[in-house]
Amino acid sequence: METLFAEKEELTWYLACRVEDVPADGGACVLINGHQIAIYNFARRGEWYATDNECPHRQQMALSRGMIGSQGDEPKVACPFHKKTFSLQTGQCLNDDGYQIMTFPVKVTDGMVYIGVE
Repeated sequence: METLFAEKEELTWYLACRVEDVPADGGACVLINGHQIAIYNFARRGEWYATDNECPHRQQMALSRGMIGSQGDEPKVACPFHKKTFSLQTGQCLNDDGYQIMTFPVKVTDGMVYIGVE
């Protein structure tokens, strides 16, 4: 998948927000390098994820407002408009092979959430 960011050998970690800025078992949106990134606090699993905020199905900036859950062991987010579901680990659409979103690594340090971008 093509990236919107400059190619680098290493990740650059961007401060995205404070932990308390993202609701438990919900999402929020941040702007990094002019790109909307959705951050998810999957509290039930004790995990954090980050993906594109844009749903490629209808090009709507909405995934941060989607419902998160699991399909088997796969953590996922469902677009709030048309219910396309995407893996939070790989970005692959789980109910339509024609779509995929970018995913980004997340780290939480001292109550701050960081997004890794290549």
